[in-house]
Amino acid sequence: MPVLNKIKRALRGEVKLTTAMREAWRRSFASLDQRKDRSKVLNYTKKPADLWQRMIPEKSLRHFQGDRDVKFFRGFTDRASANFYRTHFPTQATELIASANLIVDEHRWPLLGFGEKHFGEEIEWARDPLSGYVWPLDYHGDINLIRSDGSDVRVLWELNRLGHFVTLARAYFITNDERYTAEFFSQLRNWDQQNPYGRGPNWTCAMEVALRTMNLIVAFHVFRHSPQFDNDSLEFLLRLFQEHGNYICDHLEFSHIATSNHYLSDVAGLVWLGYFLPEYRDSEYWSNLGFVDMLQEMDKQVLSDGADYEGSTGYHRFVLELFLYSFLFCQLNEEEIEQVHWNKLHQMLIYVRSYLRPDGFAPLIGDTDSGLVLPMHPRQANDHGYPLAIGAVVFKDPGLKLNGVEPPEELFWILGEEGVSAFQELSSSDRYSVSQAFPDAGTYIMRHRDLYLCFNASDAGIDGRGSHGHNDVLSIEVSAGGRAFIVDPGTYVYSADLAKRHEFRSTAYHSTVQIDGLEQNTVHVDTPFVIGNEAKPRVLEWKTSDDFDKVVAEHYGYPVTHRRTIVFDKRERAWVIDDEFFGDGEHVYEARFHFAPGLDVSVNGSSVEAGGLVVALLGLEVEPMLEKRPVSRDYGEMSDAVSACWRISGRLSKLSWNVKPEHG
Repeated sequence: MPVLNKIKRALRGEVKLTTAMREAWRRSFASLDQRKDRSKVLNYTKKPADLWQRMIPEKSLRHFQGDRDVKFFRGFTDRASANFYRTHFPTQATELIASANLIVDEHRWPLLGFGEKHFGEEIEWARDPLSGYVWPLDYHGDINLIRSDGSDVRVLWELNRLGHFVTLARAYFITNDERYTAEFFSQLRNWDQQNPYGRGPNWTCAMEVALRTMNLIVAFHVFRHSPQFDNDSLEFLLRLFQEHGNYICDHLEFSHIATSNHYLSDVAGLVWLGYFLPEYRDSEYWSNLGFVDMLQEMDKQVLSDGADYEGSTGYHRFVLELFLYSFLFCQLNEEEIEQVHWNKLHQMLIYVRSYLRPDGFAPLIGDTDSGLVLPMHPRQANDHGYPLAIGAVVFKDPGLKLNGVEPPEELFWILGEEGVSAFQELSSSDRYSVSQAFPDAGTYIMRHRDLYLCFNASDAGIDGRGSHGHNDVLSIEVSAGGRAFIVDPGTYVYSADLAKRHEFRSTAYHSTVQIDGLEQNTVHVDTPFVIGNEAKPRVLEWKTSDDFDKVVAEHYGYPVTHRRTIVFDKRERAWVIDDEFFGDGEHVYEARFHFAPGLDVSVNGSSVEAGGLVVALLGLEVEPMLEKRPVSRDYGEMSDAVSACWRISGRLSKLSWNVKPEHG
């Protein structure tokens, strides 16, 4: 039975027979490669980097410290712009120096939504920050990543992406404080000693190796100008980059059935390595493989309306960063990218601008793990606005410039002083702040002035294979007057708490209707990254005009069909929602609306008043129950909140609701 379940799981979604056969062939060779890899890892000895030309140490040092024929992001390169940063970003500069000092003095820095963590006098890079469990240094393929003991490898991986080195590098760039250089090399040598090649949890995933590589490239680029950067430091870093490149190539997370943000991260890491380090014999192979496959993944993973195909706004942000930063890095180094791919990148940015609520934050559809490609500023999982500033300048698109928003730090570090000036000179436009449909994504936005509703009719993602989708079909988010009222509860954690993981992606945690206590799509607590696609949502109608919007959609995940119709009356500043049910027999219907943290929620007859928003059941006298349903706006963070649940048993054909701000 377990073997049969594995086959079914591998072939879930839309998979052609020929594709399945190709994947079976690939996996048969992969098993042979793993035996070779195991021998390589267990007998591994450190070797110098394999460069095109071996130079005497002094000449090599002068070369890598000099003006190499490699271009990097302006903010990390133009030394004269450090004063510009301190002048135009004074608060951020103060916070940056304070953060870097905490890293040096106390080994303390923020980790996802868990706040600042203290990592001890000597950092243990294999110690789980949540449970304290010390992961073994076994061969990477033998390590069980889901332990059900409170440990969370995602959190450990975040620590070992070494994103805090970007903080040290940025602080050094604006201060020339050599303590930051000393701390960088001290920690990195310590990391290298504790993480032998191919062993332990920090070598189990090529994506993590690639993202660590990108952060190390930033640090290398900045710290190479330090007086402490000597021959030994150079040889050490070059060897480490060689190992990272070798590992990524040997462990690409490719599948003929489906690829995801993991494989995209792998190939993006190779792009960065290949273009940043042309001195390596493997550089051309790395850059060619990475560049070609990166564009192929864009064709595959980004839908025609600009959305990432994993059914998650959180991973859309992450994938957008990968493409945006990698495209600009390629452009700096004169690698031509066809206009069709720039257009798709532009559409990805438009999608973000369109789904942002009026308060500037994003609806957290599907999973989010708060991942950032280059952590240049602390960002909550629902903070998606900052890439728009870069996009506004790159594409000269006023519609991507948010009204009243100051230039984000990322704009400076990626595009430099000129990028900030160009952003400030660019006018802003509300061209995307209108009702819009994204049918490929299954996202429908109803807007008018300060009113906003996001309607979710997306499937499980990845052509029905689903790894980061939730049971959120036909759910909504609502905000008014610049405040969120009805929200998606988010993700919270992955393997640290499998029961909570299951709850946060369940139907009962979303603003839709649950029937007979069933899930819309099959999920199991012990398979946290597998979700079925039984619901198969279908949109039947979409209309928008100056006076009203209308969307009609249904899904098939229950014994009866659930159809939801939403009409937005812009003049009356209200939404009317009709939930219709087509099928036989008696059932238990539970209709829920999840409210944002901090709202005063009370029941008034068959209605609920939530901090200025009224949700009224029409035509039936059923008093709702208030349930405790926490909301997570960042990975690992959880805030108290409530949902209202109307429970009705029997034969039911229709429920109707009026959703309206109290003060219109």
